Amino acid sequence: MADAQIRFSDGASYDAMMGAWSRSVGEIFLDWLRPPGGADWIDVGCGSGAFSSLVIERQAPRSILGIDPSEAQIDFARQRGLGPLVRFERGDAMQLPLADRSVDVAVAALVVHFMPEPATGVAEMARVTRPGGLVAAYAWDLAGGGFPYQAAHEAMRDFGLRAPDPPHPEAANADELLRLWTGTGLAGVAQRQIHVTRRFIDFDDYWLMATRSRRIAEVVERLDAQARSKLMEATRASVPSAPDGSVTPAARANAILGRVPAP
Repeated sequence: MADAQIRFSDGASYDAMMGAWSRSVGEIFLDWLRPPGGADWIDVGCGSGAFSSLVIERQAPRSILGIDPSEAQIDFARQRGLGPLVRFERGDAMQLPLADRSVDVAVAALVVHFMPEPATGVAEMARVTRPGGLVAAYAWDLAGGGFPYQAAHEAMRDFGLRAPDPPHPEAANADELLRLWTGTGLAGVAQRQIHVTRRFIDFDDYWLMATRSRRIAEVVERLDAQARSKLMEATRASVPSAPDGSVTPAARANAILGRVPAP
C-alpha cells in the first residue's frame, strides 16, 4: 500500500526487495495463526502477491481476494499465475470491496502502518469477516529497529538524512496494534514477535536490495556520487560479513490476531 510520500510503483523491484522477507515472516505467522482450510481470505494491501502465494501453497483456501492501490503491484501479482482461486484487484483498505461477513480470514501483511487511517482499515477488515473469523496482521517493528534494512536507515540518520515515513509508523508498534484490535471489538486478541533473517551473497547484494526500498531510494537518489559512496561504506561497516563474504541481517515483526465475536 502507498501514500503520497512512499509509492511502490514497480512490482518486480518491490518483490525482489521485500518478497523473501515477507515470505519468511509469513510462514511463521501462518504457523501461529493456524487458520482453517477451505477458508475465504482477503489479503489487504497485497502488494506483489507474496503473502497470497504463501496462502495458496500452505492453506488450501477456497478463495483469496488481494487488494492494493498500486496498479503496478496488482499487475505483478496477477503474473504469478496463482490460479482461479485467487483474484487481485485495485482497491482501498478504507473501503473494502466486499459485503459484510464475506470472508473467514482478513489479513494485512506489512501494511497497517501504510493505511491512511489504521483504525478505519482494521474496522473494515472486521466488517467483512464472518463471526468467529480471524482478523490478523504483522508489521515490521519500526520503532524497535526491526526493519530488514535497518543498517541503511541508521547510516542515513548518522549522516543527518531523513527517510520519508509511512503515514502511521506508530501503527507498527505492538502497543498500538493492541489498541487498534481491542478498540475494534475483536475477541481473543493475541500477539507475538516474529524474528527472521535473510542471507545475501555479499554486501553489494544487500545494498542493491536495500536501495530498492522507496524509503531509502528517495534519499540515496538525491545524493551526489561522493555522498552516496560514504553512505554505502558507513552501512557496510555495520553489516558484519561471514568469511565467505555473505551477510545475514535480522529483522523483527510485530504480529496480532483477533476474532470477530458472534452477534
